[in-house]
Parts: sequence; C-alpha cells; structure tokens
Amino acid sequence: MDSRRPPLAPAYRTLPEYVRHWAELTPNRRAFTFVDHPAPNSRGVHRTLTWQRLDLRVRALAARIAEHAEPGSRIALLCPQGTDYITGFLAALTAGMVAVPLYPPGLPGQGDRLVGVLGDALPSVVVTTGRVLPEVSDFCERAQVTVLAADRVPDSAALNWQAPEPVSGATAYLQYTSGSTRAPAGVEITHANVVANARQALAAYGADAHPMTCVGWLPLYHDMGLVLSVAAPVVRGLLSVLMDPAAFLHEPARWLRLLAAHPQALSAAPNFAYDYCASAVTGAQKEGLRLDGVAALINGSEPVRPGTADRFQAAFAAQGLAAEVHCPSYGLAEATVFVSAARPGRPLGRFALDRDALAAGKALPARPEDPRAVLLAACGKPVGQRVRIVDPVAHAVLAEGEVGEIWVQGPNVGRGYWNNSAQTERVFGAVLGEEAPGSWLRTGDLGTVLEGQLIVTGRLKDLIVVDGRNHYPQDVEATAQDAHHAVRRDRLAAFGVPGGAGEGVVVVAEHARTTSLADIDVPALARDVRAAVSARHGLRLADVVLVAPGTVPRTSSGKVSRALTRTRYLEGAYTAETAV
Repeated sequence: MDSRRPPLAPAYRTLPEYVRHWAELTPNRRAFTFVDHPAPNSRGVHRTLTWQRLDLRVRALAARIAEHAEPGSRIALLCPQGTDYITGFLAALTAGMVAVPLYPPGLPGQGDRLVGVLGDALPSVVVTTGRVLPEVSDFCERAQVTVLAADRVPDSAALNWQAPEPVSGATAYLQYTSGSTRAPAGVEITHANVVANARQALAAYGADAHPMTCVGWLPLYHDMGLVLSVAAPVVRGLLSVLMDPAAFLHEPARWLRLLAAHPQALSAAPNFAYDYCASAVTGAQKEGLRLDGVAALINGSEPVRPGTADRFQAAFAAQGLAAEVHCPSYGLAEATVFVSAARPGRPLGRFALDRDALAAGKALPARPEDPRAVLLAACGKPVGQRVRIVDPVAHAVLAEGEVGEIWVQGPNVGRGYWNNSAQTERVFGAVLGEEAPGSWLRTGDLGTVLEGQLIVTGRLKDLIVVDGRNHYPQDVEATAQDAHHAVRRDRLAAFGVPGGAGEGVVVVAEHARTTSLADIDVPALARDVRAAVSARHGLRLADVVLVAPGTVPRTSSGKVSRALTRTRYLEGAYTAETAV
C-alpha cells in the first residue's frame, strides 16, 4: 500500500518557519482561537491570536526560554489547553529546544504518569501559565527546574533576539505515548517528521486544496490534538479553533456548535465522543444547529466500528450532516500520528468478517446480520507512506486478506524512543528484506488489507488466547456493553488472567452514570454479560466486575488501559462485593 502526493508550497523545513511566513504574508488573519467556557452555562468566550501576534508571542517566549536553557534542552509544557499552550510549544521549537507536551498537575488519574515523564525527560525549563503557576511551581519544586509563565513574558523580550538556524533533522519534541499497553515512552519527533505528517494529514482530508477550519477539543498533549490543531494549521495557514476537553465533556453540544459556526470544518474525536454526542445532545440543543458545512470528521479509535458513525449520523442527519464526512483513520505516536485515512466525500467503507476466521488470522467475509460477524470500518489508504501487513514472527509480508502486524515506513516515522536504544532498534529498526528495503516501524497493531483498504483489528499485546484460540478484547467488550443497558459504553476492559485450567477471561465494566449501583441487579447483569459473551465468542468468563463510573483506568488520551485494569484486578483493587 503506497501513496505519494506532491509537497505543499511553500515547502519550509520547520513549523517556526511557517509561522514567520504567515506572519509576514497575512499578518492580520486569524491563526488560533481558543473558546473558553468559564461558567457551566457559558456559550463561550473567544480569545484569538492573529499570525502576526502569534509570531511576536512565540519569539518573546523563545527568547526568555533561551536565557535559561542550552540548545537541545527539553522544555516541558504544563499548560492548560489554550493559546498559551500553542505559544509555548512553538516557542520551544523556535528556540532550538525540544518541547515535551504535557499537562498541569491535577489531571485525574495522571499524577503518577506526569512524575514519571518528567523524571524521564529531565526538562531544563517548565512552561505554564499564570493561572496555574502556583500549583505547577509547587509540583516542580523538588526538581529544581525553572518555571516560566508564558502569559507573563512581555512582548519586549523579542527585541533584538535572533532565533537559531532551524535544523530539520533535529528533534522537535518528545511525544510521550499514552501507555495503554506499556510504560510511557517518549518518541523523538523531528522537525521534518512533524512537517511531513502535517502535509500528509492535509492531503488526506482535502485541506491541501480547499480552505478549511480545524475545530478541535482533543488535548494538545495528545498526538492527534497536537498535529490536527497546531501543526497542520501552521503548515497550511489555516484557522484553528479549539476548546478544552473538559468543556466538551460537560456539554458536548459545544463542539457541535463550533462545527456549525465554521464552514468546511475539519475535526477529530475518538469513538466514545461520537456515541456521547448521539446520546447526550438534547432536542433543544439541536434546534437551529446546522452541520451541513462540516467537511470531515476523523475517528481514530482502534478499531473503528461502523455502528458508531451510524449512530452519530442518525442523531444529526436532520441537522444536515452528510453521511460522507465520516473518515475512519489509523495512526500512532511513533509515526507522529497519521498513517492512513478514509477520504471525505465517499461512503463509509465497512466490512463484515467471520469472527472465527479473524481469530485464526484470515479476514473472510460474513453476512452482516450473522451474530458471529465482526463489523469493522476501513481506514482507507496510507498517506505519503508505505504500509505492509507482516507475520510478526517470521517477518514475512502477508497477502491481502491475511491478518498480521501493521508495519509502516515514511518521512513521518519518528527517530526512536528517547534514551532507549534497545527498544528503538526493536520497534523502529525492523527489516523486511530486498522487496521492501530500509528500516520499518513495528506498530504492535494487528490489521489486514481488503479491497486496497487498511482494516485495523486490534492490538497484538492485547490478544486473549484461550485454548489456543485468539480473541480480540475490544470485540468481547462490544458484546458485553450491548448485553445490558447499565454497562457504560466504552468504559470497560476485557483481559486474560492466569488460572488453574489455563487462561481465564475477566470483564471489568463501569456502570452507566444514569443509574446507581444500588439500583442495578448486579447478578442479573452478570448473567446477561456471560450469556452474550458465551453465545458470540464461545468464552466462559472467569469474572465480571461492575464498578463505579471513573474507576476503570484510562490513558492520557482517554483510552481504556487494559494493562493497568488487569494489574489492578490482579492486585485486588476492585471490591469483591461487585464481582459476580
């Protein structure tokens, strides 16, 4: 699977060069708008930076950072979502430093991870904002690191300061992986990597040829949020409108209103967000809402299920949402983010596959109505890079229709893992031989190619093996959440555990927020889940645990962490009173 497109013009080597270009060419055009929601019922307060203003703020902060750190030093971003985050990220790059996109202390469930990442990156400077300066300073006190508030650096700091010459092959930032299957690791993304991936994303969704507005709420410390809301708009000179993830979670209609307010809107969200909007946005909130101007909606979940797009489409078709805007996509931090994407303007590619054959490594068609069919959405074709499906043991390329590990090669593939040469060689240095020379990235994801399109089937490390048969945990989870209305969608984890008679399977699920544990017949729920999983997968669950909302751990990008859930289960962290 190959795809090559001509580069965008102008073809600069780094993001700071693009910022300066747009500041000189279109100084008064809007670059970034952050929509703040200071109160529960707020309709949004807009704060905007023009390209000229962005360039000035970036150079001022870069000059101040350069006073406290040597070139190549790590600069950690512990900023809330907003324009200061964007300024801080671009300033670190402009100063010749290595940005480390993170988040302020206090993000629920992420405190230990933040400590671990800072201990690994060892930043020379931490950039934050005046609003959270006290808590960030307290958090960083033991590290004896300089803490700067981006919004307190005066414009005059930019006077007489000369930015160093950009080096496209140098590391621009460390993108720490979410840690869904392993301990967090920092991927070294070069200036050339992020510019290449921004161009690939723009080409994939048509933003290279048509003016669009990037609208987003994904956190900027996440790979997709950073590329789609910052890098791609900077490369193309597009307006980027963003909001805080918490504002979306509080009222998902806010995201839809931003989409409606900006014609040709391009946005991205994981599976749960589309389901959340479909179920939570009220009829009153839909009144006057027009979504006929939306250009593309990206879903980068693994795997992408057609039912999610169908539910979202059914909920908002009356608001003019076109069915052809749904763009299932695939990517990972090690490839900056984007690898393949379904193009907007085309029907959703959907495949019904035989579950047993899929578990055996073959993608064979099944009838969609067959209860043993697995319904998956196609993630289109690669964007300016090469993708192969490979036998993870023999390292041989597999034919179309065979399931194997997804390997990637392209200018967007990162340099490797920070301070981990052994893991870098294993993941980034894979070799296929003469028919596909060079080093390849082993993604750890399983997939296949059908009709020329990539289909992601799951994670290699997450596979559950019982009696010699493979089972995909997300498939078991989908069955479990459909078995009873009190199981909270996309907030459950299925995983294997050692047992006396071999591998056992456990499901830990949150109950829906709309009901209390006391009002749920837990034994009946467990029976329904066990029966559904047995009928569809031929599995006897060793345990079903129902827990309170927010109990199942998630990664920093919002995905359920099966590995951590499994660890906590084995440690006895979940109370026995809800285990049945």
